[in-house]
Amino acid sequence: MTTAPELLTVPEVMARLKVGRSKVYDLIRTHRIASIKIDGARRVPADAVREFIQGQLAEVA
Repeated sequence: MTTAPELLTVPEVMARLKVGRSKVYDLIRTHRIASIKIDGARRVPADAVREFIQGQLAEVA
């Protein structure tokens, strides 16, 4: 049985990345971080945040 991915709210993503709300929505809008909508509520898989961070680290390495 597969477990469901952990879904984060925009404020939780803001806290993890230490950025503001508009920056999180910009990352979502530009498809740099994946997200889904559940009845109008935006959710971001925790794996997408980890992948974004890893990608940013790879760019500067």
